[in-house]
Amino acid sequence: MSPSRNLDVRVQPRAKRNEVADERDGRLVVRVTAPPVDGKANTAVRKLIAAAAGVPASRVEVVRGSAARDKTLRVDGFDEAALRRALLGE
Repeated sequence: MSPSRNLDVRVQPRAKRNEVADERDGRLVVRVTAPPVDGKANTAVRKLIAAAAGVPASRVEVVRGSAARDKTLRVDGFDEAALRRALLGE
């Protein structure tokens, strides 16, 4: 079984571009162009994290905060160190 990692993010919807900006207060700041309507921002966040981590979007799940800016995501198939390196370019 592949490892799973929970990831805390702060989402900024309706941004100019999709990006993992930086880290603040232990949360990754994720900017997406999608509006926070009908789950569009959540879908954009899942796709962005999946692309940056090199995994299918089906392996990224919002486990907490689906209607809030602060979210907890579960990413299957990545350990914590590898996930941070992939997302922050460390």
